[in-house]
Order: sequence, then C-alpha cells, then structure tokens
Amino acid sequence: MTERPFRNPYPGYDVLAKWDTPSWNEQTREVIDQRLTDVPPRRFFTETQWATMEAVCDRVMPQPERGADKVPILPWIDARLHDNQGSGTRFEPMPPLQECWRRGVDAIEAEAQHRFGRAFHVLDQAEQDLMLKAMNDGNTNSPAWGPRLPAKMFMRQELLRLIVEVYYAQPAAWSEIGFGGPASPRGYVRLQPNRHDSWEAADGDATLVRAAAFK
Repeated sequence: MTERPFRNPYPGYDVLAKWDTPSWNEQTREVIDQRLTDVPPRRFFTETQWATMEAVCDRVMPQPERGADKVPILPWIDARLHDNQGSGTRFEPMPPLQECWRRGVDAIEAEAQHRFGRAFHVLDQAEQDLMLKAMNDGNTNSPAWGPRLPAKMFMRQELLRLIVEVYYAQPAAWSEIGFGGPASPRGYVRLQPNRHDSWEAADGDATLVRAAAFK
C-alpha cells in the first residue's frame, strides 16, 4: 500500500461559505449543522474494537494535515451500525450487518496478534499497512477469518466502502473536492461538460489524493 502526500486542489474553497445564500434552505442547514456539531458517542463498538477501528480509519483515510481537527469518521460508522443502518444489500456468504462488523473488527485484531503479537492500534504504520494490504488481497492467516467472513470481501464491500462514504458526507471533504454540497433549493444549472455555476469551486489541480492506495 502506498500513500502520497495530500495536496488540496481547491485551497481557497469553503463550501460553508454558501450557508446564508440561496443555495441552501433551512432543512439543508439543519442537516449540515447536525453533522458538524452533533457527533455521536460510542454505542456499538467495544473499547477494544473502537481502538482498532480508529487506527484503521487513520490508515484508510489519513488526514495528517488536519491535526486535531480531523473529520470524524468512526463515530458516524458506530452510529450507523448501532441503528443497524446499512445499504440494504448483504453480500453472501457474510453474516448480517451488525454481526458482520463485530466479527470483522475482531478478526482484524486477531490477525494483528497472529502476525505481530500486538494489538492493531499499537502497530507502526508500516505494519498496519501490510496487514490491510493482506486483507485487501485475501492473504490473511488468522483463523478468525473463514468461509462466512472472507477478509477480502469484508475489506472491500464493508470496511473501505463505509469509511469512504462517511468521510465524503462531511462538508470539509466537499470543500477539498470542490463539491458545492446539496443542490436544494438552487440546484445546478450549467450541466454541460466544462461548465460551472458561479457558486461552484473553480477548476483545481487534479492531483488530489486522500485515501491510501491499495495496489
């Protein structure tokens, strides 16, 4: 797994500058405000699972330039799982959503102990990356994985998908990709190729890299 330095292609763009403009109505503001200020507490994961998942999120979606102001990913994953809120799709042969995630995160910890004899969250970044790469390739060794919980399927269909989905539901992530946020009520007008509405971000550098690259 390789990770390149992050460069924001829209350094002067802040989607929240649209807050008091016709682009957003009160319902939109209410939803966005809740995402910014009402970060859910831990209710689904155990303390050990939480520590494991914090480290996983930091490697899958690294945010070193944000310091203490990182976009909160894990609390929203925990909230979704606590509410049993999934995509509506269950990938066979994996178990139902909540069981799948509990067993999957425990299997990550078991794999770390099997390979390195230490908890995943205390491994150095290179060791964590090696383990996540092995999961992504289906080359795991711990018996905690198995026919009903394939590491590769859990990694690709659940873990990576949900981490990225939760991250890009946040305004800070919208700003760094030049996305203007919800289209209600103003909408987007200039839909032809290479056309932008005046309230969208100007063209930026296409070298944006946020998520670690699994190869």
